[in-house]
Amino acid sequence: MIGCSRSACEFVHPNYRHFNLDICDDKAVEKMFAQIRADDQGLDILINNAGIGSMNHALMTPTSTVARVMNTNVVATFQMCREAGKIMSRNKFGRIVNFATVATPLQLEGEAIYAASKAAVISLTQILGRELAPFGITVNAVGPTPIRTDLIAAVPEQKLEALLSRQAFPRFGEFSDVSNVIDFFVRPESAFITGQTIFLGGVS
Repeated sequence: MIGCSRSACEFVHPNYRHFNLDICDDKAVEKMFAQIRADDQGLDILINNAGIGSMNHALMTPTSTVARVMNTNVVATFQMCREAGKIMSRNKFGRIVNFATVATPLQLEGEAIYAASKAAVISLTQILGRELAPFGITVNAVGPTPIRTDLIAAVPEQKLEALLSRQAFPRFGEFSDVSNVIDFFVRPESAFITGQTIFLGGVS
């Protein structure tokens, strides 16, 4: 198992390797995957769960924030898919799972750029699903509801409750809800499923 982040990882396991890099750094991403290819000669699964948000009114959102969100959520996701796809295509097998959000179908006010970036991820998932299918690679996405993480720590509780009320199941998501969908997408039996996005909480 391999992971990466900008900060150091305190998790230690004999079967885990960690890379310190910024996923927005194209050269660093290429170098990481080159190392993976050299060490392991293959890659089965890619989980693209890195992302940032911008929860602010559009009139109060600076262009620098727009660029940062789009670079992290869209460009970096594409780069990771591209480099992973190169390795997976050699073995004619691969599972890629991207992260979307219910903010896109719910068209949440105050999250224009975040929702738009994830809409791009959904489109990317659909097209890559078709482009990579000849190589035995599936590309799907999971769209979580709000989960108690740092991403929503600064969001007013009243706004969060209003958001939850628009879901079929008006509760916060759990990590197990997300991992369940990921497990489904990466199963051998899911080889005929690609280009799909599953939103949690009954959102569609």
